[in-house]
Amino acid sequence: MSAGAVPSSTRSYTLASEQATIALGRALAPALEAVRDGIRAQGLAIGLTGDLGAGKTTAVRALLRALGVQGAVKSPTFALLEPYEVSRLNLYHFDFYRFKNPKEFLDGGFSEYFGPGCVDLVEWPERAGAYLPALDLDVVLQVTATGRSARLTAHTEIGSTCLKQLALHFAR
Repeated sequence: MSAGAVPSSTRSYTLASEQATIALGRALAPALEAVRDGIRAQGLAIGLTGDLGAGKTTAVRALLRALGVQGAVKSPTFALLEPYEVSRLNLYHFDFYRFKNPKEFLDGGFSEYFGPGCVDLVEWPERAGAYLPALDLDVVLQVTATGRSARLTAHTEIGSTCLKQLALHFAR
C-alpha cells in the first residue's frame, strides 16, 4: 500500500480551541482531493493517535463533513468501523481503542478495507500493532495547557503531498 516511501517529513501546529481542531480536520479535505489519483491507485491510510479527549474523532468528523458527508457521523468506538462513500471513494473510520490484542485486527477482517480507492482513518492505530498496513500519514494530537497540539508526519509520497496541501489550507 505505501508505495513511494519517502523520508519522513513533519509539521506541528498549536490548536488553541476545539474550533482549531475542527479547522485542521476540514483542511484535510482539500488535501485528500489533491491526492485523489493516488488514492484510487494505492489508497491512503491516516493514523490518529492521542489520549482520550485529544480530538481524534472531532478532527475526523470535521474532515467527513468537509467532504460532504450528511447525517450522523458516529464515533466507531463500539462498532470499530464506520464506512462512508464520498465521490466514489470509500472512507473507513476505524477506532481500535477496545482492542485487547493486535490480532483482533486480523480476526475482524479489517485488512480488506485497505488498498486502492480507500481512505482509512484509524484512531488508536498502535492497538493493531504490526498487523496494520503501513500508514501514509500519522496525526498525533495532544492535550496541552493552552489547548491541543498536532504533529503530522508523512511516511510516503502520497502522505507528503497531503501534508503539503494541508499546510496550504490550514490557517494557524
